[in-house]
Amino acid sequence: MPFELKDAASNNILHSHALNEAGFNTDELKTELVNLNLPFGDIQTRIWIFNGIRMSYSESVFREQITLDWRGDMKMVTMYFSLKGKLLMVDKYLNKQFELNTNQHNLFYGNEAEGKMKVEELKMRSFMIQFTEDAFLNITRDGNDTLKRFADKILKGEPAALSADNLSINLAIQSCINAVVSCKFVGPLKKMFLLSKAIEILVLQAESYNQLLSPIKIYAKTDYDKERLVYARDYLMQHMEVPPSLSQLARAAGINEYKLKRGFKEMFGATVFGYLAESRLELAKIDLLEAHKSVTEIAFELGYSSVQHFSTAFKKKFGVAPSQLR
Repeated sequence: MPFELKDAASNNILHSHALNEAGFNTDELKTELVNLNLPFGDIQTRIWIFNGIRMSYSESVFREQITLDWRGDMKMVTMYFSLKGKLLMVDKYLNKQFELNTNQHNLFYGNEAEGKMKVEELKMRSFMIQFTEDAFLNITRDGNDTLKRFADKILKGEPAALSADNLSINLAIQSCINAVVSCKFVGPLKKMFLLSKAIEILVLQAESYNQLLSPIKIYAKTDYDKERLVYARDYLMQHMEVPPSLSQLARAAGINEYKLKRGFKEMFGATVFGYLAESRLELAKIDLLEAHKSVTEIAFELGYSSVQHFSTAFKKKFGVAPSQLR
């Protein structure tokens, strides 16, 4: 059985899926929506499959804390992004376990993996891109040294992780994930768009690893620091219409302003208000493409002081005025 999800306490199988390489190799884009309505909560997963690539986005709402066991035995490359929650990744051929917490990601290769999904928060979200060996090797053949070293392990059949330490999901990666999840294209155009984003995210992940190797000062030194910075990011996004000042955000997150400023840029690849500005524009683009709101409504809902200010910022980033995007 290629993929299996179990209740760790009872050992009951909750879900199984016959993943295989043939199912990945489809020229036409296939989409699936999997809803698991379980006694302790609900898991909804959106899936896109094409040309040896499987992308998925999962949202889970639980009614109680629980631990789920999972296992898979298909040979593949997996990029895992823990947007909210905790996943324990175990491969018996790797020399360590990987626990991916909120806002962490990594890249894995293997043909027999298992682990636990620890439900400590009642809401969890994750994003995943999986490649068959051939698809990954084809995409990375002109990649940088980091991707080529990873590809060499695949050619040798050696289980591998990109980084011994999990990486932080920065603004560029988060924006790509948001673009995939909110994509409104259909048919061949959607497949092209998803392929471009899969490659872009892979490049950004490799670059994130290279930056980890750079001899720079680390400001977010502990898990607590990282947790507080993620909280600060989420708090900022929840108060986008009337954003807090740096000092207000630091107090809300329970972290000093110095660590907030430097740790935030270290983790997310942007300053606090740079992240806010970019996120506002990305959300505005999604709202404009959905065409449910006017330009004026979008501008004021996202906290811009005027429609003109919004239009100027939008055109500077995307090269077109908000009204022209429609």
